[in-house]
Amino acid sequence: MSLDKNTVIGFILIGLVLFVFAWLNRPDPAQLEAQQRYMDSLARVEYARQLEEEMSKVVEQPALSSDVRADVPDSLREVQRVQAYGVFAQATEGTEKFVTLENDKLELKITSKGGRIYSARLKEYKTFDERPLVLFDGAQESSFGLTLVSATNRVVGTDELYFTPVESADSHSVVMRLTLGEESYLDFHYTLSPDDYMVRFAIRGTGLNGVLSPNTNSLDLQWYQKARPLEQGRKYENQYTGLYYKYASDDVESLNAGKDDEEQISNRLKWIGYKNKFFSTVWIADDAFFATRLQSKQLTESEYLKEFTATTSVAFDPASPEPVSFRYYIGPNRYQLLRTYDRGLPSNQALELDKLVPLGMKFLRPVNKYFIVPIFDFLGNHISSYGLVIFLLTLIVNIILFPLTYKSLLSSAKMRVLRPQVEAITAKYPKQEQAMERQKATMELYSRAGASPMSGCVPMLLKMPILFALYQLFPTSFELRQESFLWAKDLSTFDPVITWDFPIPFISSMLGNHLSLFCLLVTIVNLIYSKFSMDMTNAGQQQMPGMKMMMYLMPLMMLFFFNQSSSGLSYYFLVSMLITIGLTFSFRFFVNEKKLLLKLEENKKKPKKKSSFMQRLEEAQRMQQEQLRKQQQQRSGQQRRR
Repeated sequence: MSLDKNTVIGFILIGLVLFVFAWLNRPDPAQLEAQQRYMDSLARVEYARQLEEEMSKVVEQPALSSDVRADVPDSLREVQRVQAYGVFAQATEGTEKFVTLENDKLELKITSKGGRIYSARLKEYKTFDERPLVLFDGAQESSFGLTLVSATNRVVGTDELYFTPVESADSHSVVMRLTLGEESYLDFHYTLSPDDYMVRFAIRGTGLNGVLSPNTNSLDLQWYQKARPLEQGRKYENQYTGLYYKYASDDVESLNAGKDDEEQISNRLKWIGYKNKFFSTVWIADDAFFATRLQSKQLTESEYLKEFTATTSVAFDPASPEPVSFRYYIGPNRYQLLRTYDRGLPSNQALELDKLVPLGMKFLRPVNKYFIVPIFDFLGNHISSYGLVIFLLTLIVNIILFPLTYKSLLSSAKMRVLRPQVEAITAKYPKQEQAMERQKATMELYSRAGASPMSGCVPMLLKMPILFALYQLFPTSFELRQESFLWAKDLSTFDPVITWDFPIPFISSMLGNHLSLFCLLVTIVNLIYSKFSMDMTNAGQQQMPGMKMMMYLMPLMMLFFFNQSSSGLSYYFLVSMLITIGLTFSFRFFVNEKKLLLKLEENKKKPKKKSSFMQRLEEAQRMQQEQLRKQQQQRSGQQRRR
């Protein structure tokens, strides 16, 4: 067949176009390398499949059995292991080795079995009984593992496999390598920063495309840890020990610390924290955790307080060289320290680890955060004795609240000087059915004189948020931990003056097996002050039945509330009560009650415009009185008919 000139030119042009197109679309070296890795992974998968087929002909054993019999020859055991674990088989046997990472604050032991953190010791602190402060140690107290699925559907947890430590020039870092083939491995990178409690942790895969299941786009992880008792007083330490977590773009929450609890969370989480009263282990994702199940279990019959379990997932691409990065915070719950990890971060990226310190509910937390804590920290930075710090803090708080205290004392004084007139009203209307007239006349007296029973209560109510805020702060203030003052060896816990080893029904469950001296002093002083206060504030009115008993019962209740709590808190209440008593006596000494009475008598002469509140109160009294009259008339009519 002959070709004319134009046909030849056409073929030449077509060939030239194909050559240029092939040249422009040729793969670069990186693509060639990736393609070669992919082909190699396919070859490894095919080799593993053929090997398993051959072995299945030799030994009739369920392919997914995880039990490798030890009573068979080594060659047969190897066959069984490969059948059970596939590409993971070579990592199922080994010798456990440990690598230690440490700085001035932390000592971490990393084990080759599972490639995880085996133990954590905080070098600057000790337990209440002077032992080294170890948060967890050994497989019984903690575990961590990933669930891996091979391309041949073998499922295994990394906690069952042996990693190989890879030497590093940096003494503050180590790589634990799980070898899955000649050029396939999974690395756990640990890096401990100098002079810090934060540990960097990264999971990086190499050559895993084709080794792991082609459906792999995430890793399932399980993290387990028991909470050791580290402080004196199991009850209160257990109360502040719990599982906390932060949503990726929302607030910090926690499981119920008072009972077994669990939560299935579909939203993304930023971190999960296992918290003791004063120390925490927090696992922080650079991206996020998802599909998370959290569990907290009470261990009442154990030497441990609680056990925590987190089952979660993170995004993971076996073909990507990019690692999945995390951080571990393993350290104290110091409020100011935890806040430093948010410096320079926008608010929507803040870790908010400081919320591991329970400063109170949402409406109380600002009182501690912006008022109490700054004063407390300022004093603590300049004064070495925290007993003196608490005393000065109490003094400052009482000075700031003095205007409210003054109004309360002035109201009590007004009620006291009007007492004879109130008693005269009571004598005028002595009968029970005259209660409404008696109450109305008393309220008119107070209104004309410019006195009100409520004016003494309102200032006390305004002081309550600060008292509740301090109640939350002192038991969990790290600064008070193991700080001694007078007879108290540790202001963060109770100060026993009397102890016993045998259980006393009801008493031991409420008080524990001890009596705390600061708490006992608060109770005694409060009882004396209650008696004195009732005598001072008696306005001549009839008291409700049982009111006197309630006034004595409340101080006794404090003994049950605070006997197992922080001695620093009881000491604060003791100092605050003594200051209040001192102010009360000083007010009686400096205020001339005769002049005060003259002033109230002058107020009676002035025309008074009733407030809307008083008008509503009088209207309510009038309606109540009218209803009472109708009831009395009905009873009288019934008696006459009988």
